[in-house]
Amino acid sequence: MSVALAIVAAGFALAIGLGLYARLGREMGLEQWTVGGRGFGTALVFLLMAGEIYTTFTFLGGSGIAYGKGGPAYYILCYLTLAYVTSYWLLPPVWRYAKQHGLYTQPDFFARKYGSPALGMLVASVGLVALVPYLVLQLKGLGIIVSTASYGAISSTAAVWIGAAALTAYVVVSGVHGSAWTAVIKDTTILALVIFLGIYLPLHYYGSYDGLFRAIEAAKPGFLALPERGQSPVWFSTTVLLTALGGYMWPHTFASLYTAREPGAFRRNAVLLPVYQLINLFVFMIGFTAVLQVPGLAGSEVDLSLFKLSLASFPPWFIGLIGATGVLTALVPGSMILIAGVTLVANNLVRPMRPGMDDAATARLCKILVPVLALVCVGFTLSGGDTIVQLLLMGYNFVTQLFPCFIASLLPRNPVSRPAAAAGIVAGVATVAATVLSGFSLSKLPILGPLQDVNVGVAALVVNLAVTAAVARLTRADTASQAQVA
Repeated sequence: MSVALAIVAAGFALAIGLGLYARLGREMGLEQWTVGGRGFGTALVFLLMAGEIYTTFTFLGGSGIAYGKGGPAYYILCYLTLAYVTSYWLLPPVWRYAKQHGLYTQPDFFARKYGSPALGMLVASVGLVALVPYLVLQLKGLGIIVSTASYGAISSTAAVWIGAAALTAYVVVSGVHGSAWTAVIKDTTILALVIFLGIYLPLHYYGSYDGLFRAIEAAKPGFLALPERGQSPVWFSTTVLLTALGGYMWPHTFASLYTAREPGAFRRNAVLLPVYQLINLFVFMIGFTAVLQVPGLAGSEVDLSLFKLSLASFPPWFIGLIGATGVLTALVPGSMILIAGVTLVANNLVRPMRPGMDDAATARLCKILVPVLALVCVGFTLSGGDTIVQLLLMGYNFVTQLFPCFIASLLPRNPVSRPAAAAGIVAGVATVAATVLSGFSLSKLPILGPLQDVNVGVAALVVNLAVTAAVARLTRADTASQAQVA
């Protein structure tokens, strides 16, 4: 136990040390702190994007959904690949526009494109609501990882507090530079570890992948296929659509685009990232192997499947390596989320109401807000019980409501007016919020037939599009004047 705990502690120390070291020799003004002075090359942009996408969701949630749901887990492979493909065309014009106008955040883009600070405030609010469950996801995963890898020597609650303190320390000091440096180590270690586990565990227990799949099919017929109801092909396709459209609508992912030195980095990464996506196949193999080896996990416990299987298969020192890698998968994206969240508040909610506020004052406020947002997320983490996958999908339901007015803003002649963009976002987000708070599900409407399995986020997106189109039609004159903006 002491060996495992020491290695996990070393992982924390490495992350904090790299984060603080990244600060050396730099004046951390708003541009350096939030977007790295817009000077990152292809490699660092790649690592930042992968660092945000390959998180505790990949490490625990991916194996957890494979363990708990089987076939529906494959949606993860589909949506990220589609998001990367579309990024080849979508991201370069966003970068050029942000560079031209000196933008720092996602709401800055919307506010400038539509000539409306109020729309920027709305987008910031939506982003903040979505980021909280995403950071909760990272802290929740961190608690599971540290508690399990330390053989219970550190409780999940203590691990969450330690993780939040570590995040706060190096985010305040180094900003996005700390995230980038830590991402280099994180991606190297998770790639090696997940590939090893995804190959070794199935071969160790079943002799081959064929033996693994045959054993599961014999014990749980149909488990590796999509069910006819619930997470059916309709659910699968609509969830892939929702998450692919929302892939780059997360505020921290969107803001990471601004860190690039030149737009060609995105097109090179659009070629590389789908290949990197194959790492999820090895994650699924871990979850599938655990189905028969550590049976009986239910609810949020499915997120423990990787660790339960590893504890039964490896000595303590190796469990420590798994834990240290898991720590990095939480801290890198967690730091990006914290940076994005506090910048949304300071730059897009407070600053518009204080016209005299300059970049220096905004940067100071950002750093003050870091521990505040961290504490809020710790509170939600310690009180919540949703699985990691559920937390991620809830956030996607919100951020994808930004996609219609985003894609419209990239057209040569934007057909969406300011009021239409705002009305569509409000309608979509309100639909999601109403279903979440009321517990309503389309599955309760059997009259819909197969459509009752449609992802609620897509249903909200349909409402969003309908409202946007209706209001745009009523405000054509405003659309014509808006075309002169940007």
